[in-house]
Amino acid sequence: MQAWQISSFGVDSLEFVERPTPQPGPGEVLVRVRAVSLNYRDLLMVTGRYNPKLKFPRIPCSDGAGQVEAVGEGVTAWKAGDRVAAIFMQNWLDGPPTSVKSRGALGGDVDGMLADYVILKQSGLVAIPDYLSFEEAATLPCAGVTAWNALAAGNIRPGDTVLIQGTGGVSIFALQLARIRGARTLGISSSFEKLEIAYKLGLDAGLNYTDEPEWDRWAMNETDGEGVDLIVEVGGAGTIARSLRSLRVGGVIAQVGVLSELSDPKPFPISSVLHKQVHMQGIYVGSRSDFIAFNKAISLSSLRPVYGAFPWSQTREALTLMEKGGHFGKIVLTVD
Repeated sequence: MQAWQISSFGVDSLEFVERPTPQPGPGEVLVRVRAVSLNYRDLLMVTGRYNPKLKFPRIPCSDGAGQVEAVGEGVTAWKAGDRVAAIFMQNWLDGPPTSVKSRGALGGDVDGMLADYVILKQSGLVAIPDYLSFEEAATLPCAGVTAWNALAAGNIRPGDTVLIQGTGGVSIFALQLARIRGARTLGISSSFEKLEIAYKLGLDAGLNYTDEPEWDRWAMNETDGEGVDLIVEVGGAGTIARSLRSLRVGGVIAQVGVLSELSDPKPFPISSVLHKQVHMQGIYVGSRSDFIAFNKAISLSSLRPVYGAFPWSQTREALTLMEKGGHFGKIVLTVD
């Protein structure tokens, strides 16, 4: 088998290696990986900013889709040829999270999906919707499920208003899912070009925050002074103050990212949480059951993930593009 591995930190230090192709043991499945998608966590893992104590070598990336190649003894859920995607946390199958369920995250606690063959537990997979390609299916495990649970945290209903930050994977999935729920969508971006693409996906109103930094005032104006019902918060410390000012009284912040955490740290505005009686929910992807429910929903609506593709030989270039924020939606690596 072939794989990319982290042997020392840094995008340029990623190694493309040959390893023996593993064979599935009892309860295990050998998957031929066809596509892998990148998350910001993967970039942080590769550069050492996520876990400086990461054990080397480690195969990165949590999101991938492919076909079952072989199954081990006792496997009844899958057979050769089945189209599958891996779940992010291999131990979180259903119910609320626990410390035990939160272990076993791919590409961190254990080897990830950036290989042409991987071994996973039979419970660590879900069937992918028939209408999606492997590239589309590879975008689902983290960004899709995270957006699904973010909207669930906000209990979004027709007529509600959802604010998305940027045009990365989670934000674009949240835009698409909000439209399915009949919600109004607001979005901010540093790029007019990206906002134009978002409008074509159903964005109702957008703002370039480079030109108009006070996007919280804009959000309040767009909602006649009431504030938005849900903010899908990907920025972290650098954006949370404006998010709180954009929110209606009793609104919800789904905290899903820390994109500004390292570059723009700010004190946490606790008084705003109190005065607006805010509900804050940390969203760290979700369970296998959440993934299955999400797949059912997008199949009914025929939702198509938004992505740009690279051959996996260009993994370093794709990570560099992500670091510069040059992508729209998801970045997918096709595994040849």
